[in-house]
Amino acid sequence: MAERSDVYFIDGVRTPFGRASDKGIYAHTRADDLAVKATIGVMARNDTVPGDRIDDVAIAATSQTGDQGLTLGRSVAILAGLPQTVPGFAIDRMCAGAMTSVTTMAASIGVGMYDLALAGGVEHMGRHPIGSNADPNPRFVAEKMVDPAALNMGVTAERLFDRFPQLTKERSDRFGMRSQHLAQAAYDAGKIQPDLVPVAVKDADGAWGLATEDEGRRSETTMADLAGLKTPFRPHGRVTAGTSSPLTDGATMSLLAGASAVRELELAPKMTLVSFAFAGVQPEVMGIGPIPSTQRALDRAGLSIADIGLFELNEAFAVQVLSFLDHFGIVDDDPRVNQWGGAIALGHPLAASGVRLMIQLAAQFAERPDVRYGLTAMCVGLGQGGSVIWENPHYDGKKKKKR
Repeated sequence: MAERSDVYFIDGVRTPFGRASDKGIYAHTRADDLAVKATIGVMARNDTVPGDRIDDVAIAATSQTGDQGLTLGRSVAILAGLPQTVPGFAIDRMCAGAMTSVTTMAASIGVGMYDLALAGGVEHMGRHPIGSNADPNPRFVAEKMVDPAALNMGVTAERLFDRFPQLTKERSDRFGMRSQHLAQAAYDAGKIQPDLVPVAVKDADGAWGLATEDEGRRSETTMADLAGLKTPFRPHGRVTAGTSSPLTDGATMSLLAGASAVRELELAPKMTLVSFAFAGVQPEVMGIGPIPSTQRALDRAGLSIADIGLFELNEAFAVQVLSFLDHFGIVDDDPRVNQWGGAIALGHPLAASGVRLMIQLAAQFAERPDVRYGLTAMCVGLGQGGSVIWENPHYDGKKKKKR
């Protein structure tokens, strides 16, 4: 009889993230090939795990069409060279796609149905812009269920400024600048690169190159630069390109395991799953979604926000993260929050981003044995939030010494 099990994040890798444009590094690269590269990468780093022991492969994409269609989990598993006995499926929760891939596989491991699983996501926004193949039901508008503008994420971000007057443009700009500076500092210190899988890419002329770094970083950003940017979502608005995540291409993949597989294969977990939750909010202010999902995850774990020692919050928009921080009484520049920068600098390939948060948290856990719990959280289009709480296996109960 199957036994319930703890769930472990064994490892995670991702491709470098590229700008979603006809001049971006992945303009001539297929979306499924990005997911294949991430899958091969995580299996190669964990070569004691036999491919035929993978119980399932879950891969998320928001626009499931073209080279992001055809049941990605299964097609990518085949293309990555996994045995054909390994099944797979596709999943969609927009921005929280990869996060949902992880929690779905984790739930299957937790109830003893699976021992090992792969979970990740991919988004090629250059080929498949958000909503490009969508046909929203006219009842949304006709029956006044959803404001039509709620399908524009930038408009929903502007509405957070309206709802919370303390969230000023100056605070938002400063947070956007912080993200760029912290991301570059992390690159300079070699923090990000170990978990990137290089990708061979071809340009418009057919010349080959190698993608090894995130393409969208702007490390020289200043407050003066941000002050002068246009506000594309509202005349005289407060959301700019400098305080929004850029349109991005990229893929992520993680390896999850249950306790018996960890023992048998002598795996070294990077994180232990504590709890997770998803929540719905008004689509018109989707950015506040991580607030109720985080509270639910904390309640289910018997924890408070004060127990969280590290936060990886997806920076869809700076104002969205600030609304979360204000709600939980956390200052804008708290060193626990996105200490290696976030999506404003690194990019946000929608359904791939959840695992990017987990990869960074896992790497930070290894450096911080004084931290027991960490949080990965994000807002989700159409009014949702997703949150996962993790425990640090390196925790030693000793407080970090102040310098």
